[in-house]
Amino acid sequence: MNKHLKLVREFHDTFSLPQAEHGANERLSDMDIVMRQALLMDEGSAVLKAIKAGDMVEILAGLVNLAYCALGAIAIRGNDVTDHPVTWRHDGFILSIIRILSDRINNCTSGNTDDYSAVYCLCAHLSSSFINADFNKAFQAIHDGKMSKPATTPDLSECLFE
Repeated sequence: MNKHLKLVREFHDTFSLPQAEHGANERLSDMDIVMRQALLMDEGSAVLKAIKAGDMVEILAGLVNLAYCALGAIAIRGNDVTDHPVTWRHDGFILSIIRILSDRINNCTSGNTDDYSAVYCLCAHLSSSFINADFNKAFQAIHDGKMSKPATTPDLSECLFE
């Protein structure tokens, strides 16, 4: 099982959020898809606003939160992450990032694990290739913040490489 998915499943267990047993491959209901889509769009919006502001720490936080949300949908289905190679290369245009993020989020209206996995893989890729950050370290920090009582917002500045 994907290490980040394990953390999301731990979060769901801790806070009694619904999720299928790992390997169950359950279908999402239409309302689950609608709710997941709304969450993905909110997180995607946060990423775009951070890009507009040029705040690398907020971009990283947004990408990790978007990935966390996509993994939540996979946990609900009881599936595992499928690897998706990301073909985006830094071309110097912010619009290409906006386009690929929007497209990947939009594809999740299918409710398919592959589409949620594509969002997760894109977030991991953009974290390292676009903003030059340690996605694993940032993901763990976000997870730890979500698990703490009360929930805390971690400082991700130490996750950025020079």
